[in-house]
Amino acid sequence: MTIREAVNTAAGILDGAGRDGCRLDAEVLLLHILKKDRSFLIMWPSYQLSRIEESEYFKMIDERASGKPVSYITGEKEFMGIPFRVCPEVLIPRPDTEILAEEGIRVLKEKGGGCFLDMCTGSGAIGVSLAYYVPEAAGAAADISAGALKIAAENAERNGVGARVVFFKGDLFEAVPEDWAFDLIVSNPPYIREEVISSLMTDVRDFEPVMALDGGPDGLLFYRRIVPEAARRLKPGGALLLEIGHDQGEEVSALLHMTGVFSKVRILKDLAGLDRVVCGYMK
Repeated sequence: MTIREAVNTAAGILDGAGRDGCRLDAEVLLLHILKKDRSFLIMWPSYQLSRIEESEYFKMIDERASGKPVSYITGEKEFMGIPFRVCPEVLIPRPDTEILAEEGIRVLKEKGGGCFLDMCTGSGAIGVSLAYYVPEAAGAAADISAGALKIAAENAERNGVGARVVFFKGDLFEAVPEDWAFDLIVSNPPYIREEVISSLMTDVRDFEPVMALDGGPDGLLFYRRIVPEAARRLKPGGALLLEIGHDQGEEVSALLHMTGVFSKVRILKDLAGLDRVVCGYMK
């Protein structure tokens, strides 16, 4: 079977299973098998797949047809231009979260480095990106999931920042040493309302970790816990950056104002023009 035949057949299987982006997914999975870039598909459409390549490819296509996300099938996802290992124990990093990472990088660069905390780190995408793009910075990352922390630590090592990020297992701040103070705290916590989870896309609902999605009855459970504690752990002038759902900007901003210690509270929008990140600075 040639590349062209394989992609056409695979795209048809995915279309029949009701998957979106069928052809793109078919191409991405084939490139993963072949360990080639996209130009190879264009230049060599008549390349003959070996029996092993063909067998492995259609096993992956069957997985995708069942709803399993492409990134869990390949075990990889790019974020901020760097590679991350992902698995069903961590959320797949989203492009929208790059808004949070980019603002964190900007804050740290303005400070000439500093110490950061990535709360609810998951795959480590945010914390690792901060350390990768700000060599003068070092910090910590925390998560309640041992499986997630293992992946995050692997991603730190993979991207050459393992010596500058320390990992803590615990329920939010409980495992972070009390005497540690930070120039920046970032978090992409669970923020989806309980009642909405059952209506999420199959790819998300059935495959990604619910504990990383469920933000309680109103989606604000973790913000109510993170904001007051962050106010105690930030240095004067330190920044708190929180990813939010598109309709949570005003409520999360109000939580920062209620502490009485945050100033210059503002909301950053994503590329679609939706509220995405709430920022505040210690007075």
